[in-house]
Amino acid sequence: MPSTLVHVAIGGIVAVALLGAAFDRRSVLVVLAAAALPDFDTFLGFWIAGGHRAVLHNLVLPAVALGALAVDTRRPISRLRRRYGDRGVRVAFVALAAFVFGGVLPDLVVNGVNAFYPVHDRFYTVNGELLLSNQRGLVQTFVDLSPAGDTVGGTTANTHYYTGVDPSAGAESADVERVFPVVTSGFRLLVVVLSGFLLAARFRERQR
Repeated sequence: MPSTLVHVAIGGIVAVALLGAAFDRRSVLVVLAAAALPDFDTFLGFWIAGGHRAVLHNLVLPAVALGALAVDTRRPISRLRRRYGDRGVRVAFVALAAFVFGGVLPDLVVNGVNAFYPVHDRFYTVNGELLLSNQRGLVQTFVDLSPAGDTVGGTTANTHYYTGVDPSAGAESADVERVFPVVTSGFRLLVVVLSGFLLAARFRERQR
């Protein structure tokens, strides 16, 4: 699974791409925090069975937040704009994008999230390949809704994702190994390095 560092790195790329004139240290920290936020449902798993990859790793929460932002910013007097100005509005929308593209979707495409929780309790994974074959034509395995497919998984009642904080469902032995992933593939390392490079370049450009 992508580590929190990888989520934050993707959030950094989103910040560089979308913050525009609002780019500064404080705004970047807000966006990075938004990208990391979904992983905090790891701790909620102690109280909510199957809560990790469900409570905050879903598309319902950002959809509600997007609706609230849209309603507020289209009002004649926006509470968000009145308090934080146009800059605050931009940061809010970019943070929401980081939550989705940096926090939720990377896990959706690796080993699954409860995408529509709590409206619909079911884990989904969108992972596979897209091929062009001279014999089979265009082949995709990202979405497979057949009974034997991997797109649709279990529910919070029977699904537990390993984390260093909560390695297994139920109580662990005192000597259980707790592994906290940092970077687990060359491609993810590239994402982290690229994000750091882009952020550094953007801050340097801003200082000129």
